[in-house]
Amino acid sequence: MDRIVSENVDLYSPGVQEMSDSITQNWTEQALECYYINCDCKKCSISRGNYSFICQMPKVIDMLLQTVGEPEESRKTA
Repeated sequence: MDRIVSENVDLYSPGVQEMSDSITQNWTEQALECYYINCDCKKCSISRGNYSFICQMPKVIDMLLQTVGEPEESRKTA
């Protein structure tokens, strides 16, 4: 799958420097959804919840790709 996330730094929220290591260790259900919709927030199930936070999932996806590689069904944790 072609990834555009790492090239589009505008998707990253400003000022956030660190994230928990635990969310970059395994492909969760939400990470998989985000990956397969190519980080398109308009298609995201969470975006319909009107949460008051800036999504960090594009960063998480990039980290997962670097640490564990592309998702496989056996890596799904949620």
